Amino acid sequence: MTSQAGGRRHELPLHEGGVLGRFGRTLVTPGGAVFVLVVLLLAAVVSANPSFGEPGSLIRFIGRTAPIAIAAIGQYFVIVSGEFDLSMGSVVAMQVVLAGNLIGQDESRILPVMLLMVALGALVGIINGLATTILKVPSFIVTLGMMLALSGLVLYLTGGAATGNPVDSFRQIGRGGIRDVPVLDIIPYPAIILLVVALGAVWLMRRPFGRTLVATGDNPEAARLSGASVWWVKTRAFVLSSLAATVSGIILVGYAGVHPSVGSGYEFTAITAVVIGGVVLGGGRGWVLSAAAGAFALELLFTLLNFLGVASTWRPTVQGVIIILAVAASARVWSGVRRPDKGLLNRHTGNSDEPDAPNEPDAPDRSSTSTTTTTPTPGTTTGEN
Repeated sequence: MTSQAGGRRHELPLHEGGVLGRFGRTLVTPGGAVFVLVVLLLAAVVSANPSFGEPGSLIRFIGRTAPIAIAAIGQYFVIVSGEFDLSMGSVVAMQVVLAGNLIGQDESRILPVMLLMVALGALVGIINGLATTILKVPSFIVTLGMMLALSGLVLYLTGGAATGNPVDSFRQIGRGGIRDVPVLDIIPYPAIILLVVALGAVWLMRRPFGRTLVATGDNPEAARLSGASVWWVKTRAFVLSSLAATVSGIILVGYAGVHPSVGSGYEFTAITAVVIGGVVLGGGRGWVLSAAAGAFALELLFTLLNFLGVASTWRPTVQGVIIILAVAASARVWSGVRRPDKGLLNRHTGNSDEPDAPNEPDAPDRSSTSTTTTTPTPGTTTGEN
């Protein structure tokens, strides 16, 4: 990275300070602050109910939160690309109803039906992605239409009532776990699935796909000029979102039962978790693990309110306020690492009357031409953490 001042060019260090200094600066970013929030909320919950701090209770809480955390990871891929996916809750309901009615009490159907669920989830994602990128329909409208279409289909098939009862071995995916574990007693399968999904998401964000995804959300035109297939990158993001909803649906069958209302509002809860995690609505900024941490922060907050005797009917109100405050805060903080367009234009033309921006490890170098790319600082805008 270079800077120019008074006609002289000098190298700027990619990292400043030691490990502790960089760690401290990370914690004050929206993506890092959510982990501090999780710790504070956990301390508050344990203070309100000391038994919640026992290892067995904590691991069960992780298992219960896993479906929404997985959904938040899926929603992250779409939001960081600059789009929305409002169809997640309906995809969850569709998958739950399919599992309940097609598997029944026949264990031999588990694998074929799960493959069908994955295929349908991918199909929904492809339709959302292509309608958004090829037909140029705003993703908000596309996924809203998909949400309504799938909800209507589920209500038609079920009559609005609980139907189907999958074999218990399938439901163990959501309610079972590895038992007789020292200290923890049990490691729920949903917690293991969440760990696998989170590791896979981090791996994806470290691959060229992840970097291109963030670049596309930050500046689609620049990404296109650099050779990226923007339509295909965004379509894959929608597919990942629908597949995450499918995994959440499989888990929810275990302890939520088979009902068309399962998954209701999941899309908004996932979006809330993502914005709590500091991911900017509009794309280009945010960490994938912060989105998952946002889900835990949200569930810890609701748990705390429950222990304090606050009625559950306040949850939508709290969720709405959180979305407004989190979006406002993250947008304000992240805007500090973006260089103003006017300054960029002046630097390109050599007519800058402004002093150089300070060294900002979170800010991508945009002083090069639109057809070249630079490597951002790992763990800042690339979604690696």
